[in-house]
Amino acid sequence: KQSMSRKGNCLDNAVVECFFGTLKSECFYLDEFSNISELKDAVTEYIEYYNSRRISLKLKGLTPIEYRNQTYMPRV
Repeated sequence: KQSMSRKGNCLDNAVVECFFGTLKSECFYLDEFSNISELKDAVTEYIEYYNSRRISLKLKGLTPIEYRNQTYMPRV
């Protein structure tokens, strides 16, 4: 079942749903975890990778952190 924050509006979580799909396909489904601690460590490492090293064509070839810094930091 899709998650919805408001009745009948599944688009509220579109960005998060997309990220979780990517997390599952690039991290979760590619490995086997023998305990919850291994899974937590893998997710933590993946989020670090995703934000700081994984480039995105949708973000003009930048990582999410680079894009945020370029877009939202005041230019001096």
